[in-house]
Amino acid sequence: MAPRLVHYSDVENVYDTPERAGRLAGLLRELDGEDALLAGSGDNTSPGVLALVEEGAQAIDFFDAVDPDVETFGNHEFDHGLPALRAVVADSPQTWVSANVWEDDADPANRSDADRFAAEAGVVPSTVAEADGYTVGFVGVTTERTGSINPEATDLDFTDPIETAGDVLAEMDADYSVVVSHLGQGDEELARAVEADAILGGHVPTERRDRIDGTLLTRPGDGGSVVLEIDLGTGEVTRHRVADAPLCEEVAEAMRNRLAETGLNEVVGTVSEPLDRAESTLFGGEARLGNLVADAYRRTTGADVGLQNSGGVRTGDAIAGEITAADLVSVTPFEERIVLAEVPGSALHEAFEWAASPELGFAEPGWWHAHVSGAEVVWNPDEATVESVRVGGEPLAEDRTYSVALSDYVLHTDDEFPTLREDYRVETGGIQYDVLVEYVRENEIAPEIEGRIVGTETAESEATD
Repeated sequence: MAPRLVHYSDVENVYDTPERAGRLAGLLRELDGEDALLAGSGDNTSPGVLALVEEGAQAIDFFDAVDPDVETFGNHEFDHGLPALRAVVADSPQTWVSANVWEDDADPANRSDADRFAAEAGVVPSTVAEADGYTVGFVGVTTERTGSINPEATDLDFTDPIETAGDVLAEMDADYSVVVSHLGQGDEELARAVEADAILGGHVPTERRDRIDGTLLTRPGDGGSVVLEIDLGTGEVTRHRVADAPLCEEVAEAMRNRLAETGLNEVVGTVSEPLDRAESTLFGGEARLGNLVADAYRRTTGADVGLQNSGGVRTGDAIAGEITAADLVSVTPFEERIVLAEVPGSALHEAFEWAASPELGFAEPGWWHAHVSGAEVVWNPDEATVESVRVGGEPLAEDRTYSVALSDYVLHTDDEFPTLREDYRVETGGIQYDVLVEYVRENEIAPEIEGRIVGTETAESEATD
C-alpha cells in the first residue's frame, strides 16, 4: 500500500450552488482516510457571489467540514485584498504552502521564511505530512503572472516558481514529493525541470491526467465538478464526479444561509431560453451570455464597441427563467469598473488577433477569448488568426479611433489584450456587475447568436448554403 492523494482545485463559485458545495464536501470526506491526504491547488476561495460578499471567508465553512491537509494560492485567492486573504489563511484548518510569493518590501538578497506572504498567518514554503506510515512532502507554487492577472496582488513579489520549487524539493526529506501548483500550462515545464512524484495542478479549467518525464500530472478542472484520487504507489488516477457524491448537509446549509443574507435575491429580469455558461460555450466563439455582457457595457456607455474577456465570464449552471441580481453578479463577480477607452483601430485589430491566439497561460488550442458588441469578427481557429473585422457594419479602419467599453482589468493586465493600454482610458464608470444588473433591469433579455464571432468553417458553410 502507498498513500493516496485526493486532489481538488479551482472550485471558485461552487459555494453559490449550495447542493454542489455540499456534495463536493461529501465526496472529499468520503475519500478521506488514514492513507489519504487532501490537497487543493488554488482558486478554492474565489471568485463568486458569496466570495465577493464574504471576501473569501465563506470557504472556511467548507474547509472546516472537509479538513484538508494542504492548500496553495491561486491567482483568485488575492481577489479581495491581502488583509482578507491573511484572515482566511489564519482561520483555515489546512497548511498553506507557498514557496514563491513574498512580501514586496523584503530584500531579495536576504529573504527569510518570515518574509513570505502571510508567514505570520502560518504560510510555509513546504510541509511534510504522514499517511499510512509514509511521509509525503508538499511544496506550493503560484504563477508569477499573478500580479498582472490580479490588481490586488501587485504589492507582492512572485518569483520564478520552477526555480523555487526545485530548490525546495532538493532539500525535502520524504518518501514521496509532490508539487501543489497553480501554474496552468507551466506544469509541463515544471515537470521537466524538477524531481517530483506528482504535480497537482490548477489554473486551467480543463482536466488532465498524464505523465511527463516520469512525473504524474493531474488537474481536476474548474467548478468543483470533479475530484481526482491518486495512488502514489501505482500512479493510478481515479476520477470522481461530484454530482454522484453524498450530500454534506452541514456545508449546503451554511451556504444557503449565507446566500440568504446577501440581499441579492431580487428578481431583475427573465429569460425564456437558458443562457449556457459551459466552458466550451464561453471559449468557443460567440455566446449568448457573452453578447448580453458586452451589450450592457456598450449600450450603457454609448461606445462603438463593447468588449469582455472570455475568462471574466464565469462558468456555472445555466441562467434560466427569473434572473436575480445574484445570478448576474455570479457572471462577472469582480470589483472591477467599466471604463471607456479611445483605442486606435490598429490596436483594436491587434486585440482581436490576440483573442484568437493560444498565448494565455490557461488557454487551450482553438479557444476564442473575447465577447463583443458592435463588432463582427471572422477568425480561423486552426491558424489562430483573424480574417476580418467590422465595426458598426463597416470594415475596421486601422487609422481611425474607436470608443471601447471594457473592464478596468483589461487595461491593467498585460496577460490579456496587451495592445489595450492604460493611457487609452478616458472615463471610468460603474462596477461591471452593477452595470449588468441595471441593464437587465431596464431591457428585455433575449440575446441571440448574430454572427458577431464567426469561425472560417462556419462562414464558408453559410456562404455555400
